[in-house]
Amino acid sequence: MICMSETSKQHKEQVPKRLVFAVYICSTSRYNQKEKGEAVSDLGGDFLEGLIQTSGHTVLFKKILLDDKVMIAQAFKDCLSVTDLDVIIFSGGTGIASTDVTIEAVSPFFEKTLLGFGEFFRRISFDEAGSAAVLSRAIAGVTAGKVFFCIPGSPNAVMTAVEKLILPEASHIVKHARE
Repeated sequence: MICMSETSKQHKEQVPKRLVFAVYICSTSRYNQKEKGEAVSDLGGDFLEGLIQTSGHTVLFKKILLDDKVMIAQAFKDCLSVTDLDVIIFSGGTGIASTDVTIEAVSPFFEKTLLGFGEFFRRISFDEAGSAAVLSRAIAGVTAGKVFFCIPGSPNAVMTAVEKLILPEASHIVKHARE
């Protein structure tokens, strides 16, 4: 059994209790549906928003973006000027298809990359789903005191990332990112 160090316990006692999140769904098909005025079915995005709110945090907004590097990069930059925003999650576009560009759009702006996030996400995914976990390029980083996560968009991947990694550590990461 792994025990949390005394330092970690002390840090976790000093973290913000309520965070403000922004959620971006990176999906060309959903973006096109929205632009046509059609109903958008987004189980992963709805699940993501619900997990955050159920845990007592706030979702300031949820937006759907094209799988487009320029649009995603602009969304990242826009978040930097929102003073009350703590955590930004980009969901979707983290695979290896030619249209999966979320990582390429977001990661160049990281001041610090949290390599362990992607490593642990893939490890947990491997335990749950097997070797297909190697296809995920999930990543996280910090910039300007804000925490950014890039996760796959499937409901199972969202649940894994949010319940097992993001919610347990987001406040702790925010605290350190702002020191």
